[in-house]
Amino acid sequence: MQLNLNLTWKTVLSDEIEKPYFQNLMEQIEQEYNANICYPAKELIFAALNSCNFADIKVVIIGQDPYHGADEANGLCFSVNNGIKIPPSLRNIFREIGADLNTTFSPTSGNLDTWAQQGVLLLNASLTVKKDAANSHKHIKWNIFTDAIIQKISNEKENIVFLLWGNFAHKKGLKIDRRKHLILESGHPSPLSANQGKWFGNKHFSKTNDYLHQNNIETIDWESVK
Repeated sequence: MQLNLNLTWKTVLSDEIEKPYFQNLMEQIEQEYNANICYPAKELIFAALNSCNFADIKVVIIGQDPYHGADEANGLCFSVNNGIKIPPSLRNIFREIGADLNTTFSPTSGNLDTWAQQGVLLLNASLTVKKDAANSHKHIKWNIFTDAIIQKISNEKENIVFLLWGNFAHKKGLKIDRRKHLILESGHPSPLSANQGKWFGNKHFSKTNDYLHQNNIETIDWESVK
């Protein structure tokens, strides 16, 4: 399968994409897309990276895998294509933003590309999924690749905010250097977790901007989603 990754990230990940496991991973993905309906579209598999260059990263949000419904996934975690109904988890994210920032925030789109453009890396642990089958590409070694991305960000950058929502993301962030970066953890924004009091009130969005401001880094306009 053609590696649709921009030159910046190809350079940053040059050692990783030459490893045998990654070559095998690409072959497996090609086979999966030929045999099944998978998401996101092939050209969007690396959209999270292509939408946010390594040099521009300020915030990292880690998801599990893409939405598995028709036309939903656009390669950015928690994000959906324009015109698609906003999923429950993302709706809870928007609710928390409004409460945290004390604003009326009710966007009609769930497309988070405006966050990516500001330096928010919206990275799923697995970059692909089979239609109607959540976590169906767990057996493919995406985790090794995305762990390497997180490790490289932790090692080579400073003052990045990592937003880890839910146990899966917490485990994904175990190797992040907490001396150099800010890690904010809470429950997952899914209805089950949120309704158990593990999501609402975490104030991650204002805390992120406070930290960025303290480190002379331009803050994120979370309400840029329309």
